[in-house]
Amino acid sequence: MYNSLETAQLCAEGAESKKALDIVILDLRKVNYIADFFVICSGSNTTQVGAIADAIGRDLAQSGIRCSHLEGATEANWVLMDYGDVVVHVFEEQTRAYYSLEKLWGDVPRMPVAIRHKELLGAAS
Repeated sequence: MYNSLETAQLCAEGAESKKALDIVILDLRKVNYIADFFVICSGSNTTQVGAIADAIGRDLAQSGIRCSHLEGATEANWVLMDYGDVVVHVFEEQTRAYYSLEKLWGDVPRMPVAIRHKELLGAAS
């Protein structure tokens, strides 16, 4: 079983595998009761946004983590994926700039995304 930080890291890795832009993990644990983490990233166009969302969904499903709610996959300007304690926002670049979620949540800590999931699990053992 994965904790919420490990799940967020898996999401970031799935996004990274499709060359997502500006991947950010926001730590909401002290300010939000809806989710522990937001994972926010961008694609340069709707095709890439869809590919990023598909990769995240596939990677998490292979790890036994199911998405409880999915929105925006058809239009692919902003895909929201709800994994309970982790909510993923995959934006088309212009849509991300318009909504500026990072500014809305500007007072919360950002988690590093450079840590590989396997290394994270090894450190936790």
